[in-house]
Amino acid sequence: MNKALKSIGAALTFFCGSLVGFVPAPAQPSATIQEYILGPGDVVEVKVLGREDFNTRTRVREDGAILLPLIGEVAATGQSPIGLSELVGNRLRSEGYFPNPVVSVDVVSYASRYVTVLGSVSQPGLVPVDRAYKLSEILARVGGVREGSADYIIVRPENGPEARYAIETLAIGDSAQDPVVSPGDKLYVPEAEVFYIYGQVNSPGEYPLMSEPNLRKALALGGGLSLAGTHKRIRIVRDGKVMNVSDLRTEIRPDDIIFVRERLF
Repeated sequence: MNKALKSIGAALTFFCGSLVGFVPAPAQPSATIQEYILGPGDVVEVKVLGREDFNTRTRVREDGAILLPLIGEVAATGQSPIGLSELVGNRLRSEGYFPNPVVSVDVVSYASRYVTVLGSVSQPGLVPVDRAYKLSEILARVGGVREGSADYIIVRPENGPEARYAIETLAIGDSAQDPVVSPGDKLYVPEAEVFYIYGQVNSPGEYPLMSEPNLRKALALGGGLSLAGTHKRIRIVRDGKVMNVSDLRTEIRPDDIIFVRERLF
């Protein structure tokens, strides 16, 4: 693996390391998030301690209700798992079925309040949002970005324009750079776009395209010019065409091939 990929991998590892302690969330977690607010499509498992004949797995209907043994319809939408367990317990008690029922509610499938995380992350999928999560927290819950990913993340809100955020700035704490995500948002981390640099540089090879890429940055990633190299004799192959360049501000584009020639003594 070349030095560039190692460098970007180290940078992304550092970012994700600052978020260690978050447990990556699978697409359909079975553990209950007690603050989660139930909605249509969620699947819950309702149990009464010591009464296995009552235990039921059911889906919240579009009208917001679930159907349970003995007590029939119960309004679930807008309730947390704890709130629903108390509501079911009160119904069972007040209607004379059990004197002191111990009711538990587990969310088996989160369908109504989640964000979708796709692309170059460790565990892509659906992430339930039971509270206001920042973008960096969602990335941590899916295990962070993979090595070789781009240095930015795309956020596509359910209602609103698409936005891009630099991954390296997400841990700064500025709310403008680390926004709160909303249910229905889609997050996408692309694979890194690359360029190639060969010839009279110290570390030739394939490199990820940096932000605001130019020839100066590309040469730096390539380890700088060798003793025989000169920035006055550089060729860039782009879309099959060869360009002779010397301006270090020249823009570098995806899949560019940079060749640094020897200086003329």
